[in-house]
Amino acid sequence: MNILYGIPNCDTIRKAKKWLTAHDIAFQFHDFRKDGLTQGQLQQWIDQVGWELLLNRRGTTWRQLPQAQRDAINEASAIILLLEHPAMIKRPVLQSDRLKQVELGFSESRYQDIYN
Repeated sequence: MNILYGIPNCDTIRKAKKWLTAHDIAFQFHDFRKDGLTQGQLQQWIDQVGWELLLNRRGTTWRQLPQAQRDAINEASAIILLLEHPAMIKRPVLQSDRLKQVELGFSESRYQDIYN
C-alpha cells in the first residue's frame, strides 16, 4: 500500500501525485489538515528519519515562528509544533511497502528507484 501524506495545495505534492498516476501506481492521499496526524504516526517517522529531516525549515510557517522558538527547537518541541502545524512537515511523505522507512520530498529519480 502506498500512502502519500501532505497538503493538497502544495506544488511538490502535485508533482508526486502526477508522477505516481502517470506510472499507474495506486496510492492513497492523506491530507494532514483534513485527515489529521497522530503523535504515534509522527513518532514512527521521527524514529525512521529523525525530526531534523522531517521539519521543513524553508516554509512560511517556520519562518513566522519567533527566533527564540526556532533557536530552542529539539525533538520534544518539534513534535508539538508538527502536530499543531502539520504544514511544517517536509512533504510529501511517502509510505510504501517497498520502503523500510518513509521517503521525504519528491524526486523523480528517487521515485523511479523505488518503483522499478
